[in-house]
Amino acid sequence: MTTNDPNQVNAVSATPAPKRTQRGRSVALATILVLCVGYTVFAGIESRVEAKAALHKVAANSAIPSVSVVLPKGGAEAEEVELPGNTEAFTDTPIYARTSGYIKHWYVDIGARVKQGQLLAVVETPELDQQLQQAEAQLKNAEANQQIADITATRWQNLLKTDSVSHQEADQAVSDLHSKEALVDSNKANVERLEQLQSFERIIAPVDGVITARNTDIGALIQADTTAPKELFHLSAIQKLRIYVPVPEVYAPSVKTGDKASVTLDAFPGQAFTGTLVRNANAIDSASRTLNVEVDVDNSSGQLMPGAYAFVHFKLPAKRGAVTIPSNALLFRSEGLRVGVVRNSHVALLPITIGQDYGDSVEVVSGLTARDSVIVNPSDSLANGAQVQVEGNQKDGGRQ
Repeated sequence: MTTNDPNQVNAVSATPAPKRTQRGRSVALATILVLCVGYTVFAGIESRVEAKAALHKVAANSAIPSVSVVLPKGGAEAEEVELPGNTEAFTDTPIYARTSGYIKHWYVDIGARVKQGQLLAVVETPELDQQLQQAEAQLKNAEANQQIADITATRWQNLLKTDSVSHQEADQAVSDLHSKEALVDSNKANVERLEQLQSFERIIAPVDGVITARNTDIGALIQADTTAPKELFHLSAIQKLRIYVPVPEVYAPSVKTGDKASVTLDAFPGQAFTGTLVRNANAIDSASRTLNVEVDVDNSSGQLMPGAYAFVHFKLPAKRGAVTIPSNALLFRSEGLRVGVVRNSHVALLPITIGQDYGDSVEVVSGLTARDSVIVNPSDSLANGAQVQVEGNQKDGGRQ
């Protein structure tokens, strides 16, 4: 059917347009789908290539052993060594009787603080008293005989001037005078000896101190002999105490006369006393390989007691250039003590010299510096020049 309406003609001609649009959309969707599939395939291939490269890298890294390293601790401070010793009284003396007799009285007992010259006991000596009286009588007799001999000698000398006696008779009178004078001197010495022995009836304290033992009582027989003397009292001067300490040979050069030392005792936890090293033996004991030193401690307060077990703490100066490393870094090889260090990703086995051993760490006096990366827990198969890789970050080694 034919129509002359122009609107109807336009409507008929516009009808095929939607079909062409749908076809273009289908082509675009197909293109996008192909691109997505291609990208997926490409991404999968790339990930496999990267995984393979990573696997090769891991395998290559696994072939190089990993090690842990620490930095030696340098600039160590002065070390302290603790050594045992026994406290002793500065003056420790037994007191004996110098004359035989019986104890008449004693005036002090254990724990008594006495002064020098204080009377401790009195010994009754009846036999000695009689001997002294006899000696004094003999002295008087000798003095009387000396006076007669002096008069006789003087008289004979005067008679000799007038030739009334012979020279022989005058010389005999003078010789007899000299003999009587010598006898007087002998008797005087005997009297003085017995008086000295009699003075020992009074037993006195030789120094200030504390009576630590009393081994006699009233009426006890005292035998003043030199074969088996009996100790009556024991006196200790405790205003100052001595502590004798055996210092091991390795520390001997570091302890000097005049150095201060800290003294601790288990009886006074948390409290330290100051001592001074006053002298040493200047010789190493061949049996114990130690140096005997004396440390004096002021005890004017009387707080410390002789015979107590004490610990003396000596400050030892640090050695120049010494460093400390953990004990588990040491390698014991047939050629000697070694440590492994990492240099340019390779192992270098260095010989070292050990100073002090602290247990968990050791002092190295030569062979290492504070900049060396020391391998800890090294394997026994660690070889010089082997390539290694360091795990994590370096840590400070040595004593904490």
